[in-house]
Amino acid sequence: MRVIRFENRSVLEVGIPEPALKPGEALVRVLMAGICATDIAIFNGYADFRGIPGHEFAGVVEKCPDRPELEGKRVVANINFGCGRCADEKHCKNRSVLGIRNHDGAFAQYCAIPAKNLYPVPEEIETRQAVFAEPLAAALAVTCRVPIDSGSRIAVLGDGCLGILCAAGLRQYARSVTLLGRHPAKMAAAEKQGINIFPVDTHAGPEDAVSRLGTFDITVDATGNADGINWCIHLTRPKGHIVVKTTAVEPSKIDLAAIVVNELSLMGSRCGDLPLALNFLQAGKINVEPLVSATYPFSEFKRAFSRAMEKETLKILIDFSC
Repeated sequence: MRVIRFENRSVLEVGIPEPALKPGEALVRVLMAGICATDIAIFNGYADFRGIPGHEFAGVVEKCPDRPELEGKRVVANINFGCGRCADEKHCKNRSVLGIRNHDGAFAQYCAIPAKNLYPVPEEIETRQAVFAEPLAAALAVTCRVPIDSGSRIAVLGDGCLGILCAAGLRQYARSVTLLGRHPAKMAAAEKQGINIFPVDTHAGPEDAVSRLGTFDITVDATGNADGINWCIHLTRPKGHIVVKTTAVEPSKIDLAAIVVNELSLMGSRCGDLPLALNFLQAGKINVEPLVSATYPFSEFKRAFSRAMEKETLKILIDFSC
């Protein structure tokens, strides 16, 4: 089968045998995959990953001895694979993570995934929409980390795909959600979703944003930038909450004094509830189509990845059927 590997900041397409199934695993044929900011970070050295990348995907089950009812069904996957003994797979110290940590990912024609991690895709959801289930679940995970009600004032920093999904998802829970970003095309896509937008002047700094917007009950860092957290610190009211979604190669330098003096609650947030995300997609609560910048055949992965790294690009999809 054909797969993608990253080596020395180069994209390589190579041929390897189909994965041999371990007990409890299913063989999944990848139908479509998405290129994520985390994949770009891995390309640049994040997590020191050396396998096949890719974790946003939808596929069809070819073999599944443990759950034969899934064979022939379209599926998405919980990407965290625990040891089987821990109650929380996402934080199992021996976990592997699809395409990110100790497990080959979905930039391949086939991948092996624990059967218990697979979720059928409802017929109403198109395959290209199902690819968004994993990032949408991660976006909605913010709601599990902080108290939110309809009156909460929320700011999401970062106009990439994850930031827009966070803002769109949070609008289902709170009336006042503002997305801060600096890329006109991305902000226009967010505005089409009905999201309030605020173009950031990076030269003016966070103080300018505070003077024009005030502070917020909750801020979400989805910038992908090591300094995004400090913008959140400025924009969060005393005793407010900051949720960090950013995974950056560069370390962050945090203004600890501001956190202490303003008694801010700071927390991380990673993966989320796939059934909830599928429900949102099935019900049409989130329209992901405006977030697709382009779709490329697998044979043009290198060109697709170059496009994904451009500043104004949102989601690039890879079609494995052509």
